[in-house]
Amino acid sequence: MPITENQLVSIMPNARSQAGVFVPALNAAMARQRIDTPKRVAAFLAQVGHESGQLRYVRELGSQQYLSKYDTGALAARLGNTPEADGDGQKYCGRGLIQITGRANYRQCSLGLFGDERLLALPELLEQPQWAAESAAWFWAQNGLNELADRDQFNTITRRINGGLNGLQDRLELWGRARAVLCPVSA
Repeated sequence: MPITENQLVSIMPNARSQAGVFVPALNAAMARQRIDTPKRVAAFLAQVGHESGQLRYVRELGSQQYLSKYDTGALAARLGNTPEADGDGQKYCGRGLIQITGRANYRQCSLGLFGDERLLALPELLEQPQWAAESAAWFWAQNGLNELADRDQFNTITRRINGGLNGLQDRLELWGRARAVLCPVSA
């Protein structure tokens, strides 16, 4: 179920010209990961819309000091970053339309997308529209989110992406617009 630029702008009005940049990448990534029904696409675009500031950000916002939380300590270890203060936190900060974060997640994503570990050497690839969209769709599929979208389990999807319900109101507004644009009245 491919989307059009007009549909994307209706769902994410702040995307503006970025919508045209991302439509082909999103359509290809969604098709590859079977995000192919109105319910799945609506939930995916709502989550991607929130996580990326409506396609404006493909890299986590935050100063070097903020990103250092990923560099050492329990969070860094959970993300697979090295225990030393060596810059892993900044190197493997959140990237893509659903923020892939941490060395271990970059490795898994890289294996899933490329069959090798290239993202460990070139994490910036996830800032390119194609790989930003592909990584988001890969994450979606790896976490069983199509099935949750089929059952309208939007809060559970949010928790799997975010770890909590951060930004829930914005996500729900995006989901409402996406369903209005993509889903038939009977859905």
